[in-house]
Amino acid sequence: MGASPKPRLRKAAAPDGQKRSLPASLSRNAPLVPVDSAGGQALAAVIAILTFLAALCAGGAELVSASSAQWRSEIAREVTIQIRPNAQRPIDQDVDRAVALARQTPGVEQAQAFSKEESERLLEPWLGTGLDFKDLPVPRLIVIKIGQDAKPDFSTLRQSLQRDVPGATLDDHALWVSRLSTMANTIIGVGVFLVALVLVAAGLAVIFATRGAMAGNREVVEVLHFVGANDDFIAKEFQRRFFRLGLRGSAIGAAAALVLTLILGFVASSWRASPTGDQLEALFGAFTISWRGYAVVILIALLVALITGIVSRLTVRRFLNENG
Repeated sequence: MGASPKPRLRKAAAPDGQKRSLPASLSRNAPLVPVDSAGGQALAAVIAILTFLAALCAGGAELVSASSAQWRSEIAREVTIQIRPNAQRPIDQDVDRAVALARQTPGVEQAQAFSKEESERLLEPWLGTGLDFKDLPVPRLIVIKIGQDAKPDFSTLRQSLQRDVPGATLDDHALWVSRLSTMANTIIGVGVFLVALVLVAAGLAVIFATRGAMAGNREVVEVLHFVGANDDFIAKEFQRRFFRLGLRGSAIGAAAALVLTLILGFVASSWRASPTGDQLEALFGAFTISWRGYAVVILIALLVALITGIVSRLTVRRFLNENG
């Protein structure tokens, strides 16, 4: 007597002859972590805002760095000789002698003495106009321009001035260059710190979003484990989806920062002929970032996307380990 055949399991028929479909979370074509969900859109918006702030900080730091380098280059190419009046010596002869000594120094491109009237006009922003400078011992100035890539020996020039022109002092602006470098490096350091802080904030936002997504897809994760999926597969799935979210958000934030930079550069160029524009150009140059600035902004966008994917993967692995 043969064994009776096993009864076949029949699928329950859907009403009206329609096929029964799986829930959206278990559909074959539905992603494990929907990118277009409300949570995904919110995370992309947060990443876009954080990337925008980080790109502005990086662009500002690069702008300060370029402006500082320009200032230091201009200051380093100029040296000033100051000659104080001496009742026992004719100051015009001292000025001519100092100019001659400066022009004899190798590496000096130009030496120009300010006249008495020009020296007095330099004091007007501080003392006002309409003053009688006859009774004031106004010093005379000589501006020396150094040739490109030249390194004159100012110690020899100082000794010559002390010997032939008593009361003359040589200022190579080394103190101002040092202070300017310190200020610029401080601002750049603050900018780098703010960029790092924004990246940490982006990582924390991804951690909370990933744990929320894991909690919301707990049943789906259990089904995947039941059918044989390991933790690495689930972590890679989350990493891939969150990387796409991070890349989209960071691209939007970086693009917004670059557009704002271009707008500010256009506005600054339109104000160039005004006093405000002259002040802005004196502080920030042309108010445009170089190709390095654009490269840094793009690098930050890619870094944010990578952080989003890597942090989500690590968070998923830790969540799965904590929950068995």
